[in-house]
Amino acid sequence: MGAGRPRTGNLVAERDVAAMFDEIAPVYDRLNTLMTLGADAGWRRAAVRAAELHDGDSVVDVACGTGKLAIELAARVGPFGRVLAVDLSPGMIELAGRVHRDVVQLEFVVGNALVLSADDATFDAATIAFGLRNLADFEGGFRELRRVVRPGGRVVCLELTEPRPRWWGRVYRTAFSKTAPLAGALVGRAPAYRYLPASLEGFPDADVLARSMEAAGLHGVRYRRLGLGGVALHVGVVPEPSRD
Repeated sequence: MGAGRPRTGNLVAERDVAAMFDEIAPVYDRLNTLMTLGADAGWRRAAVRAAELHDGDSVVDVACGTGKLAIELAARVGPFGRVLAVDLSPGMIELAGRVHRDVVQLEFVVGNALVLSADDATFDAATIAFGLRNLADFEGGFRELRRVVRPGGRVVCLELTEPRPRWWGRVYRTAFSKTAPLAGALVGRAPAYRYLPASLEGFPDADVLARSMEAAGLHGVRYRRLGLGGVALHVGVVPEPSRD
């Protein structure tokens, strides 16, 4: 996002990112709903549909936060399916596990999106929602998701992006840089919520992100914009192995 060469990863150390999300875990969902005026629920539903899951399927949700996408994925795959939800923040995982402890097909674990504890081709799909920009290596994140998804399965990325045209993108960026810290200040978390708009500076736009998915080995990559153009839903397919 913004002028200049796009970043290839988050510049903030992983331990600092985890500590920040530990701090905001108790207010994270409430402020997301406030800042998006409730639109985030519809975006998550779109991500679930894009994964094209069926009853009994398995899916990994990376950077799961408090589990709001993971619980919808769990409803989609049903009690005989499996959802592995992974996040770097112990605080997020503790809260998510406590809230959703009765969902038998859903497991929350602390883990690094760039080094998942799963064998190759384990899952029918992989998702990441509003967490890619926190990873130290964006393309590396896509490569790891591709690795753990079976051939023909889908990798779905829901993430903030700069709207088009350019003038609207400037308005959006300016508004977000002011409203996020203000919302954070209402619950005593202003420093953490200054990080969120800052994490968009230099973040790849939707076209560059699509090329990053292709470079990670995903096929048929496409995206569509949601939320007045400020959110992008990317989907790529894990290719069948070469017969050469």
